Amino acid sequence: MTDTRQARFSIGDVVRHRIFPFRGVVFDVDPEFANTEEWWLSIPEEIRPRRDQPFYHLLAENAESFYTAYVSEQNLLPDAENGAVGHPETAELFERFDGERYRLRGGAAGAN
Repeated sequence: MTDTRQARFSIGDVVRHRIFPFRGVVFDVDPEFANTEEWWLSIPEEIRPRRDQPFYHLLAENAESFYTAYVSEQNLLPDAENGAVGHPETAELFERFDGERYRLRGGAAGAN
């Protein structure tokens, strides 16, 4: 039996990776790893995260580009204090950044 813990971050939260230089906004949450085995094995073993934790889908950005990322909870830190994310797809999913988090279109907010 797996004890699935509650996710630390929720949809609309702005986060940054604790190792790699990118940040993003959460647009979906998996309670535990839900990607392919190929993806999992592509991560070097010495930095491969545990599977039994929440994983987050991010609209991500770095200094060179915008993309989507799939990141374990252990590798994310809050980053709202650094402002809005510049990813162009944020406008499709979210109404606005209120200084703390993005608000989903339709007035819903990520649950915490």
